[in-house]
Amino acid sequence: MDEDGIDPSLYGTPTDAAGLQRAAQAALADLLHGRVRDLPGRVDIRRDQARVPLGPWMADLAAAADPAAVLDRAALLPPDAGPLKAALAKARTLAAQGGWERIPGGAPNETIEPGVIDPLRVPLLRARLAGEDPRVAGNSPVYDQALQVAVRRFQEANAIEADGRIGRISLAALNRPPEAAVASLRANLDMRRAAAVPTSERRIEVNVPHQWLQVLDGDSVMLEMAVIVGKPARATPMLRVRMNSVQFNPSWGVPERNAREDLLPRFRRDPAGMQAKGFRLYGMVEGERVEIDPTTVDWSAVSANRFPYFIRQDAGDRNALGRIKFIMPNSDDIYMHDTPDRHLFRRPDRAFSSGCIRLEKPMELLDIVMAGTPGWSRERVDRVLASRQTAGAALARTFPVRLHYTSAVVQGGEVRMRADIYGLDEAYARALDHGVATGRARVAANSAGGR
Repeated sequence: MDEDGIDPSLYGTPTDAAGLQRAAQAALADLLHGRVRDLPGRVDIRRDQARVPLGPWMADLAAAADPAAVLDRAALLPPDAGPLKAALAKARTLAAQGGWERIPGGAPNETIEPGVIDPLRVPLLRARLAGEDPRVAGNSPVYDQALQVAVRRFQEANAIEADGRIGRISLAALNRPPEAAVASLRANLDMRRAAAVPTSERRIEVNVPHQWLQVLDGDSVMLEMAVIVGKPARATPMLRVRMNSVQFNPSWGVPERNAREDLLPRFRRDPAGMQAKGFRLYGMVEGERVEIDPTTVDWSAVSANRFPYFIRQDAGDRNALGRIKFIMPNSDDIYMHDTPDRHLFRRPDRAFSSGCIRLEKPMELLDIVMAGTPGWSRERVDRVLASRQTAGAALARTFPVRLHYTSAVVQGGEVRMRADIYGLDEAYARALDHGVATGRARVAANSAGGR
């Protein structure tokens, strides 16, 4: 069980045959259906226990000469279980060996460049990667070609731009302790157990830690793109919703938190510049909302704790939402949208929005979701966008959208991991170790005829 990410001590240490059987049944139920049933805020976790009925498995377990073999078969049922288990075993071994010495960051923004000679950091880099590529072992201070190859391989495995340059993102990944990988891999294994089969209709999936979007039709990928997701302080929530409409040339009603924390410092520095960028300031005068010239406000007297204004940004090229807003009603007011800051998609780490999803390819997504919508051709869309007038369109058919938190994915048999940016894997791993195994209750229900 330990190699499957579940602490075997959770099932006790029975010494009699009946106790051993009950423990094996509980463990089998957890391996088949997942030990963690649900977590607050994790609607992306959905089980379908009917996919893996307990009855036949329990019968196999009862009749087996080697019950451990039945547990081993159950452990390999989840998609990608083999590579994930291998990665977990490797991470556990590294953790048991004490991990690795931290590679210092050097001067601010100092990147370790290929070809550099660094007597301190390059030997530490070699020691860090020698377990994955013994050819780079040694104390040479030269960042040579062999080490570059190992670094690029590491960057690819961690979904980082594989340029061989070690900046802030790569350094953080290299210094991430193996215990963090253990927690993430345990969570990823359990999430895949009895996972519900995705709908067969066209759907949109956003992997938040990987900052990646796919449009899927069955198992076929119709479109994929980089996205920008919420920064840790304003995490993108996990959602299951439906996209039902789009808005062209949207204006932006700035949420209060964004106004207080993000825009207030900018108004203090340059109120006229903010006005030129289309930001309009409104306040209440005699019970009515009226527009106020920001250059007439004493911004030194306005604080984030006392911010009596509402801010709206006009539609246009500088609007934070870009030219298109994709609406998927939800209580968190999360939507997908275009952005004028196209250069940000070249960055490997793209967790710096205020929670909404910014799209690398909004027009390509628009073509898919608006297909079949009466009266809306690409030519009409182009005319509306060129008019700079705000307009909306209801989609002919709504699209299922799932924002999920899957930090470990398997591509070509290789596990690719991203950092646990919101700490959700860590929370899941704690839940794995908490309380009585959920499998015990399911075993009891099954014994009484339940499924």
